[in-house]
Amino acid sequence: MLAFTLRPAAVADEPFLWQMLFEAAHMSEEGHTSALAAQDSPELDRYVNGRGRAGDLGAVAVTNSMLPIGAAWIRLLTGQERGYAYIDEKTPELAIGVLPGYRGSGVGTALLAYLINLAKAQYPAIALSTRATNLPAVRLYERVGFQKVIGSDVINRAGSISYNMKLILHTILV
Repeated sequence: MLAFTLRPAAVADEPFLWQMLFEAAHMSEEGHTSALAAQDSPELDRYVNGRGRAGDLGAVAVTNSMLPIGAAWIRLLTGQERGYAYIDEKTPELAIGVLPGYRGSGVGTALLAYLINLAKAQYPAIALSTRATNLPAVRLYERVGFQKVIGSDVINRAGSISYNMKLILHTILV
């Protein structure tokens, strides 16, 4: 079994978050070879650039030798900054990535559980966008309680279908 620990994401983790965003966006499938492609993408820039602003929450998984192997983070993207998984002005968007050699070993599940626990104190829900063909990720999201947002299907950058999923953290009574 893989030994790893989780820690809060820090501003200094920004280079690794770019790498994880590259993985999360499946940019290698589009012929890109480095995280610089994510940084150069105006659609993706909003998920990482300026890390550490109010409301940003995240976690990084590291091996016993402190090698980062995965990260999950949320950011509230509103107005002109709306991202792929925009639901409303109160729901942050999730980005998550795990290095290929560490997928399927519980890292993603642990990152999500940690981040969900952090987010409960601050947000009513979390949203994400996923490719319909990314079945391991979809199963993970469903396992922790995310549900597909009906009517959110879109054609993504790669020409396949993506859709949004939402996890309700708590219901606000009015």
